[in-house]
Parts: sequence; C-alpha cells; structure tokens
Amino acid sequence: MDAHEVNRMRAMLALFVADVFASVPRKDQRAKGNCYLRGLMLDGRRKSIQAMAARLPDGNEQNLQQFVNQSTWDPVPVQRRITERMLALINPTAWVIDDVSVPKDGRMSAGVAPQYCGALGKRANCQVAVSVHAATDTASCPLQWRLFLPKEWASDTMRRALTRIPAHVMHREKWRLALDMLDTLAGWGMTPPVVVADAAYGTNARLRAALADRSLAYMLAIRGDVIAHPFDAEPITPARNGPVGCWPQPRYRDPAPSVAALSGRLGQEAFTAVTWRHGSRGKLRSRFAAVRVRPAGKAVERPIKAAASAEQGWWDGILPDCWLLIEWPAEAEAPTDYWLSNLPADTSVTDLVRLAKVRWRIEHDYRELKHGLGLDHFEGRSWPGWHHHVTLVTAAHAFLTEQRLAPKVPAPHSPSTRSSTPSRTL
Repeated sequence: MDAHEVNRMRAMLALFVADVFASVPRKDQRAKGNCYLRGLMLDGRRKSIQAMAARLPDGNEQNLQQFVNQSTWDPVPVQRRITERMLALINPTAWVIDDVSVPKDGRMSAGVAPQYCGALGKRANCQVAVSVHAATDTASCPLQWRLFLPKEWASDTMRRALTRIPAHVMHREKWRLALDMLDTLAGWGMTPPVVVADAAYGTNARLRAALADRSLAYMLAIRGDVIAHPFDAEPITPARNGPVGCWPQPRYRDPAPSVAALSGRLGQEAFTAVTWRHGSRGKLRSRFAAVRVRPAGKAVERPIKAAASAEQGWWDGILPDCWLLIEWPAEAEAPTDYWLSNLPADTSVTDLVRLAKVRWRIEHDYRELKHGLGLDHFEGRSWPGWHHHVTLVTAAHAFLTEQRLAPKVPAPHSPSTRSSTPSRTL
C-alpha cells in the first residue's frame, strides 16, 4: 500500500466504526474500538491486548484492557448493526450453525471445562462457543455467538462471581443455544433462507422439530445410524383385541432401518455425479442420490403424536416425509455422508448438494477469525470481556469482507480461495 491507500483505508475504517459502534455512547470508547480493530487487522502472530498495544502507534494497553474487560458498553446493538450490513452485502444462500473450541489453561476463564475440543481433536480443557454464520460460496460472516456454559458452572457461585457471569445465564445445550440465536435474529426481522449444520446438530431430532415449528427450511447432516422409514411405507392399525380396552395405535409394520441401510439398498445406479463448486484444484465433484424418507424414532414421533392428538384427538400414525441426501464417492466402498432436509419435494439434487456443501465456507471463516484476527487469542477471563472481544473480532472480519467485496477491489481468480488478509500498514 502507498500512503494514499493507507489514508483511504483509515478513512473507510473510521466510517465503519462510526456506523457500527454508534450505539456506544462515549466518543473515547468508540476511538478505542477503532484502535482495537486496527490491532486485530495488523500483522502479528499474537493478537492479545498486550501484543497489539505494543504494535500500535496509539496503543495503550491499560486503556484497551479497560475497554474490553471492564467497560459496560453493550455488544448486542453492535452485533445487530454488523448483521444488518453483512446480510445486505452477502445475500446469503444459507445460515450455518457451528461451534468452535479454544484450549485454555486453568479453571477461571468463563465456561472453561474438560470437554471435547475440536481444535485438538480430543477431550481437553477448553471453552466452546456456538455460532451462526451467513454464508455463500464467495463470502460469509458470523452473525451471533453464544459461549457454552457446562453444567458444572451452573452452581459454582465462586467462579461465576469472579468471571461476572449474569445470574440468568445457566447451562443450555448447544442446540438450544443455536435456537436462541435464531430467535434473536428473528426478533430483529432476519430470517435464514436455509439452516445448515453438521451431524453434531442435525442428528438431534429435537433441533429438526424446533426448526420445522419455526417454519425454517433446513439441510442438516446426520449420522448413518439415524433411522427412517421408506417413503412408501404405510402404518397399519392392528385389530382390536376383544370388545373392551383401548383401540390399538397405528404403527409401521417393520422397524425403521438406519439411513445407512436404506442407502445400501439403492445400488450404485441410483447415484449421479454432481459438481457443486470450483475449488483451488478444479471442480469439486462426487456422486449423490436423493430420496424421500420418513424419519422415525421416539424423539421424532412423540411431538408429532402430541400435536396431532391435541388438534384432532387422534393420530393416523403417518410420519412426515423429507429429503434424504446421500453421498457415495466413486472411490468409496459404501456411502459416506447423509443429510436430511425439509426443502420442497421438487428441489433438485444439485440444489440440495450445493446447500449441503456450503459449510466449507465456515471452516474458511474460522481460519481467518482464529489465525488472522485473533479470535482465540483473548487472555481475559470474564464473561463480558469474552463477548466484547468476539464482537470486535466479528467487526474486523466484517470490515475486511466489505473491503474484499467492494467494486474497487479486483475480482479474485478463484472466489473459493481468496481470503481477507489483514493489512501490514493499516
């Protein structure tokens, strides 16, 4: 960058901060926000407050520590303004539910506990945050974050007080945190085109039911042991045994097989090759089949039966149908991946595949957020400090995404590999 470009970028950042942080009441706090964003976007291996303050010409470690860890500014209006800007810019094809883990030492960081850590691929002492992202194949942005609070924190008054966890915040399962975020966004008038998630979320029948109850379309990965009846299976009502007693409930004649077993019955001829995008090494292509099935199991049947009984006094036993998408790569001996979707029955296989595969962009997000913008470099321990830091990291990511997508920026040769690179001289 030459001097003119540096000055232009500083001016663009000042305008961005003035808009996104307009809810922050004090001018000096907004100035600290500008400083913190520049620290996150500048080159440097560590993005802790101490390291950033040392690199910034106007960096003051004590001021930045106070701004992030002690200041009472509300991050929620900032998050909302970022979301409004990014949804208009990106025009996402899906919202993606995911989570990220950050290894931690000690017991005193908010929400830290021995639990599965995806960053290490094993159980370890870490924090876990659930997130919702807006995504297309060319751009994405986090919209909401929730720090997962393990059960042991619910009654640990000493640690809760020291980390300043609000009294109303208790343990909630990750899938419920995801729904909370979707409800928050819905309260702002924002609705996803389709909700996408990996098998850790999609296998949960209660999450699928909750999304359907909210009239939200979904494309959710599932494990192969999820059970479902074939589409053409029909329940039967057994004959009543004697003149007295309750009438038997309708039920399917055969137990529901797993989706892996259903897929094995299709045969390779049912699978067709689909290309869903161009990667850095050429076309991404595999073989897929899509069939209509009726997901089963007690977790599926109970709410359906209760709703039908409440509405009409009885249940006919017919389970709702949806898409089962199956991937069987040419080099594999059997199908490898499965998704369930409540998208309309006339949705094409190509569209199903593109939605199922859009999650790749979120992994791209996390690489930028963690390695480029210091998402996991926060060294504070408090609940408010963590939420301030992730909001500021999200703002930095949003600013860089806006600059990358601006018309003045030359179009990348490969949209799938171009990343938002922090400036050395901002």
